Amino acid sequence: MKKLLTIVLVGLVLASCNDNKDYIVTIHTSLGDMKVLLYNETPLHKQNFLELARSGQYDSTKWHRIIENFMIQGGDVYEKQEKQENPSDLIPAEIVDQFWHVKGALAAARQGDQVNPEKKSSSCQFYIVHGKQFSEAELTTDQVALNRGISTCLEMDKYADLLQQFIDLQRANDIEAMNNLALANKEIVEKELGISVSKPFDPEKLSAYTTLGGAPHLDGAYTVFGKVVEGLDVIDQIASVKTGRADKPIDPLYLSMEVEAMPKKEISKKYGYQYPNSK
Repeated sequence: MKKLLTIVLVGLVLASCNDNKDYIVTIHTSLGDMKVLLYNETPLHKQNFLELARSGQYDSTKWHRIIENFMIQGGDVYEKQEKQENPSDLIPAEIVDQFWHVKGALAAARQGDQVNPEKKSSSCQFYIVHGKQFSEAELTTDQVALNRGISTCLEMDKYADLLQQFIDLQRANDIEAMNNLALANKEIVEKELGISVSKPFDPEKLSAYTTLGGAPHLDGAYTVFGKVVEGLDVIDQIASVKTGRADKPIDPLYLSMEVEAMPKKEISKKYGYQYPNSK
């Protein structure tokens, strides 16, 4: 993959020579096709992805990790080559504030912060967000403060019935229902303890995550370098396949890619994407 560094530099020069065109990448799967657009604001990731797609290195790789309501991950070129990724091939993080983990976001996989504090990206593995729709209360509440407050309130005799509800849900191991019950009783905590458990949340983000959905807890931690502009329903299809250990699909699910150059005006018209500073 060291050759990719040279390819990336050449690609950046070529891209700067033609500002009127961009690229759409089609990801082919047995469950349907997705078309993705790559952001100019993340040039290292964009060119690396394009070159892997163009050269056919992504072809016959697998969706190897799938978690419904979270993400679908694939593109492990090294697995196909029966090799291990070299740390020197990792891509510097290009985390941009305005690119969020909404459904359809294309982002780079990476190792955890313990061994990768600089948040460098894998040189090939990527994931596409499936995510879930969030309620406004979920996004605008400090869950840690709320849970702490709920625990304090449940020690009060007058909330014995509420305590039993939490006990029943805990026995059923229904964590999501427990969180929803806590959110439903947010006002009790604020009234009894005289505190606020609310937190600020960007209005535009709030609208995106309560309508389209996504995985907001990943924002600022991973490089988002593109998005699906056609085929969001295919993400649903892939996310719903049966998986086994390590969230690996029981039946192998392969992918291949095709790159198409297209005038930016046509991309904007066809897919509704508005380029920054476009007239």
